[in-house]
Amino acid sequence: MSHVTTHVLDASAGRPAAGIAVVLEGAVSGGSGWAEVATGTTDDDGRIADLGPEALPGGTYRLTFATGAYFDARGVDTFYPEVTVSFRVAVTDQPNQHYHVPVLLSPFAYSTYRGS
Repeated sequence: MSHVTTHVLDASAGRPAAGIAVVLEGAVSGGSGWAEVATGTTDDDGRIADLGPEALPGGTYRLTFATGAYFDARGVDTFYPEVTVSFRVAVTDQPNQHYHVPVLLSPFAYSTYRGS
């Protein structure tokens, strides 16, 4: 199983948000930017079940969701051209710890939490 998964729900349409491009990046040590770890696109159920490797070393990561392109394709104005969710994988976490990062999305708001 992938170490990181996500699920995007379009609250304004009342359905999963299919077709959103997502990039997983890890912070480069020394604070010199971000390195791409994996990419994916949400499926018809709004999920990416295989985003990233089976394990991630401790550090800071971020998921960036291309929400502008998603809403543009539907002819819907949005305030957020992208949504970025940063999170930390603790060094003390178990090596097979799973990180599920769901996003509840609308054109002018979003929320997220650590799922299971």
